[in-house]
Amino acid sequence: MSLALTKVAWDHPPTAVGYRRLVIRRLGWVVTLGGSPLLALACIDLIPHAGMAFALITLAVAPYLPWVVIAFIRRHRVRAVLRAYPWCEWPCQYPRRPPGSPATIVIPFREDFTATLRILPFPIALAQLENDHPDRIWFAGDPRFGGVVSPVGGHYPVRVVPHTPRREECGGEGFDLARRVGLVRASGKATRT
Repeated sequence: MSLALTKVAWDHPPTAVGYRRLVIRRLGWVVTLGGSPLLALACIDLIPHAGMAFALITLAVAPYLPWVVIAFIRRHRVRAVLRAYPWCEWPCQYPRRPPGSPATIVIPFREDFTATLRILPFPIALAQLENDHPDRIWFAGDPRFGGVVSPVGGHYPVRVVPHTPRREECGGEGFDLARRVGLVRASGKATRT
């Protein structure tokens, strides 16, 4: 069992800085992907071929824009988890994955329970991100329903969800807190964003 490192993860100063960086990154995604088509649309009457540029940019951006907008909106869930749960340090493994599959992390929380968590919204190689301890991870949340992970130090918080959520795990100790911070829906199933 890992001991809590602070009362809540938000009390750790690098975590608050890391969360602000997360907000800036996600806002940058929204502005970049949402602003490009709007700029091309504004230039349709002013610049030749702006209509073609608008169409091409829209085709390129359309599949990703909903994801980044949802990720930007759901940043509040990351903050809620960091303000409700403490950081706990755990051993971890990063399974090899084929290209295009979701990035996962495996954390053995108990001898009889190992969680496979998926990193959201886009695959991030946490083992290579300013991480002096690639075999350790900081986790804040409920192992059954996901939460937030960061390399040791709490400076790069990232949302994780169960790779395969199971509804039968609802209830028990900590369920109300997980529901209050948005890790669990009213149906008892873990949230996926």
